[in-house]
Amino acid sequence: MGILSEKSPGAVRGRLHRVPVWLPPAVLTLAVTGAGLGSAQLWRDELATWSAATRSPGDLVRLAGTIDAATGPYYLLLHGWLALVGDSTVALRAPAALAMTVAAGLLAVLGAQLADRRTGLFAGLLFALLPGTSRYGQEARPYALATALAVLATLLLVSALRRPGWARWGGYAAAVAALGLTHLIALTLLAAHALVVLVTWWRGSAAAGVAESDGTGEVGRPDRRVWRWVVAVVPAALLVSPLLLKAGTQRSRQLDWVASARLDDLSALPGGVAQSSVVGGLLVGIAALGAARLGRRALLPVSAVLLPVLLLFAAGTVVPLWVPRYLVFVVPFACLLAGAALAGVSAPAALAVVVLAGLLGLPDQAALRRTHEWPRSAPVDYAGAARVIADGQRPGDAVVYSPRDSWLFLDLGVEYHLGNPPRDVLVTEDEVRRGDLWAAECPRPARCLAGTPRVWLVVAGRHAEPLATVPGAKGDALRADFTIARVWQRPGLTVALLTSRPGR
Repeated sequence: MGILSEKSPGAVRGRLHRVPVWLPPAVLTLAVTGAGLGSAQLWRDELATWSAATRSPGDLVRLAGTIDAATGPYYLLLHGWLALVGDSTVALRAPAALAMTVAAGLLAVLGAQLADRRTGLFAGLLFALLPGTSRYGQEARPYALATALAVLATLLLVSALRRPGWARWGGYAAAVAALGLTHLIALTLLAAHALVVLVTWWRGSAAAGVAESDGTGEVGRPDRRVWRWVVAVVPAALLVSPLLLKAGTQRSRQLDWVASARLDDLSALPGGVAQSSVVGGLLVGIAALGAARLGRRALLPVSAVLLPVLLLFAAGTVVPLWVPRYLVFVVPFACLLAGAALAGVSAPAALAVVVLAGLLGLPDQAALRRTHEWPRSAPVDYAGAARVIADGQRPGDAVVYSPRDSWLFLDLGVEYHLGNPPRDVLVTEDEVRRGDLWAAECPRPARCLAGTPRVWLVVAGRHAEPLATVPGAKGDALRADFTIARVWQRPGLTVALLTSRPGR
């Protein structure tokens, strides 16, 4: 009995205090993002990732010259990963889950450095349970990696401002360059970094809650920190500039589906990045309380949230750029502010709020593990279409897709799930040879279809008469030479088996 009393509660708290602050958020994030990692089918954007990342580096360079240059470095990184582990759904998404895990751990460290250990811990735990963390931590796209790099670059900035040295500034420069290569829009975070550096210079001391003595009594000259920041950013800018210029020439094709930003888009942003309107609203409310509690130390996280949002919104009113998921990298900084608010109450109360956020997000967590399509009420069952074809396929069969050049990527979705797909009879030049995400089709479909006994027709949407939905010369040729033998309807798709007319 005496032994037990000696070890509690102070000894227990001491042992818990020795646990690294990054460990609980990282473990929780890995567990949450890893749960059901391969449950949802790859959606259209992930199919583009699969198509690109499974090409050779030379073919990737040609693709970047045509479309998606901004994502080219990510595709190249994933190409090396897939060469080691294969292209299963879990393999494609695992880097994102790991990146979100790293982001959660780094966020906890950043919160501990800017405020205190409790702030970092609660910020990381809250971040781990957001539906948006799972959504983008289970997606084969660069947003999770950009999120981790955004937190890393900010943490390295804090370190360099507190203890100036070229090694620390060099690490910061490398993180910024990697951030830009991963996600160009994430470079808007540099506006927040610049503001903090300038405020530090203006105040000439431990301003903005990031600059302090290095233990020797020397804070360092503020103007020297400004110039070192500029020197650190310039190489990253030079490295990223060619990519930015090339991506700019592809904007009209890459983002032809994006509308101009409107004021109501700002109010919808928290729900968009958190993947839950309720949880997003809760996060904003708690973050506002945390900003008030931090006072002057809130400059860095507040500006890291607001400046990227405002810059992208302003740009989005002029050119179509406003896509909420492009701003996922600001979420950790909102969580940091929320963590500061939670650090001001008792630990049980703070944990109760974290658990509440997790419970409120459970419906969205479950939904995103069913489909990544947006809206979630309109999933596309590529795997179901592939199973229909695989079950009835015969030698000599062909397949035709309609529409071919849409962002649905019907051909990629079906091919991903089919080990041995039928001959894509209308293709004259595939995506790889074209250096594109879409294949080129035969200009005279009737000639290319001649002699084909059976055609599997895959069309977007659910249709009782799928042949009637195929436009142009392709539809004319199919209707003239084939009849429908059977139709299968799957979510978001219709598959029809066509047989050639007698005498054709």
